[in-house]
Amino acid sequence: MRATLYLFLFFLIFSCSRKDEAPQKKPPNILLIVADDLGYTDLGSFGGNIETPNLDQLSAEGIRFSRFHTAPFCAVTRAMLLTGNYSHVAGMGSQDLVSDVPGYEGKLSDRVIPIPALLQEAGYHTYIAGKWHLGLTEEANPANKGFENSFVTLEGGANHYSSRGIFPETPESIFTENGVETNWPEGAYSTDLYTDKLLEYISSNLDDQQPFFAFATFTSPHWPLQVDEKYWKKYQGKFDAGYEQLRADRLESLKEAGMIPSNSQLPPLHPAIKPWNSLSAEEQKIEARKMELYAGMVDNLDENIGRLFCFLKEKGAYENTLIIFMTDNGAAGEDFFYSEYFGPFLKGLYTDEYSQMGKENSFISYGPQWAEAGSSPFYLYKGFTSEGGMVAPLIISGSAVSVKGKIHDSFLSVMDIAPTIYDLAGITYPDQFQEKAVQKPVGESILPILKNEKSEAHDSTYVFALEHRGYAMLRKGKWKLLNLKTPFERENFGLYDLENDLIEQNDLKNTFPEKYLELLKDWDTWSKKVGVQTPTPQPKK
Repeated sequence: MRATLYLFLFFLIFSCSRKDEAPQKKPPNILLIVADDLGYTDLGSFGGNIETPNLDQLSAEGIRFSRFHTAPFCAVTRAMLLTGNYSHVAGMGSQDLVSDVPGYEGKLSDRVIPIPALLQEAGYHTYIAGKWHLGLTEEANPANKGFENSFVTLEGGANHYSSRGIFPETPESIFTENGVETNWPEGAYSTDLYTDKLLEYISSNLDDQQPFFAFATFTSPHWPLQVDEKYWKKYQGKFDAGYEQLRADRLESLKEAGMIPSNSQLPPLHPAIKPWNSLSAEEQKIEARKMELYAGMVDNLDENIGRLFCFLKEKGAYENTLIIFMTDNGAAGEDFFYSEYFGPFLKGLYTDEYSQMGKENSFISYGPQWAEAGSSPFYLYKGFTSEGGMVAPLIISGSAVSVKGKIHDSFLSVMDIAPTIYDLAGITYPDQFQEKAVQKPVGESILPILKNEKSEAHDSTYVFALEHRGYAMLRKGKWKLLNLKTPFERENFGLYDLENDLIEQNDLKNTFPEKYLELLKDWDTWSKKVGVQTPTPQPKK
């Protein structure tokens, strides 16, 4: 009897000690990947004809979001992404504008807390490699915004092979590593280098059982279009039919992929775009090469994203990582080489000669003609508050994602990412940070959608709005106010039913005057609350 009692006590103590000593599950890692100026239709899983096997596989393993909305410009989106709040609240009311007016500081404001700062407090390692574009000062540097390790270009774009500048204010591009100015490694290519840096940072602490937040903020496929021949030569001849044909082809492939309704149509082509058939044979050859270069950059981008995935799988970290892939705005129609302001500077440093296209000394953009194909079927492209400027691809897979291969069609915004990350990491957003009152994110966590517990993040009363240099929009349910005239005048808003008019061509403000007035009141309330200034404030002198 005594022996039996001792044996029972032994097993009881042993089982309790084993239970107490059982390792706790490591919080999920987070890999946030942002492409720069990638079009809605470029990825294979979104109906594109560029080879993107790694991102297509990510789509198959997770969820594609077909109505994900960013801001119409890079820096504005990044401010909203990293804070979960409106751009004016986050300090980026106007891209590249630095002023003394609240909302237009040109850097992340002290009214918000960046994602990495809160994750770092919660025990996460935090890393960034790529484009910052949220302030040039030491105070604004990612090293002072919660990132443990960082290698970034501070500006809105850069040469992909060197520090040769692309903006008149900085003839040599500015790069920092961990807050200290550094040189661009000779011979390095941007997407390859940023991937190398991120892998280096993740490797440095992978075995200490702390989770990581890795922000891969690539500058591809942002102009200048530059990439090694082995990538773009794969696409020779594939765009010889021209931009109008590509636009029409992608409309159909989007339908086949299930990304848009089967009755979707194309909006009118921008009147400034020359019809393909009106171009000479030489002009068509140059135009086709632009798109070949662009496709090569996207191909290389996907390859590097695949390197990140392979690394995580080899290290046994892939299954416990939430992977978010997105782009920062609609396809880019700018062509600075021929602009009145940037052109003289760029022509002094670069060439657009056909024989040099894609090389380090060339400056090529694919312009609005190809951007409209990249934004198909939506209206216009980057810079505009139309759907073409703000609807972007979003893919989420990995830890916490319960469904595979699904397409989610309801409205989401870039401000929903931060609350989702906090929800996943078990973080409560505080009322104060560094002894200052802060504003809470206005986005909603989509973790219940990822877990297949909920179908929509926002109900029909949710208001999403944005203003940038006079262009403005407000979304409520299926209704949208849209203004594409500057300077801003409230009466220039049109009213569109996005459920039945995806391409924003049928202004219904006279047909539904009560709804129009309702949304105008929402605009007045929202613009006052976030601090919109019209006209846009002047830069700090």
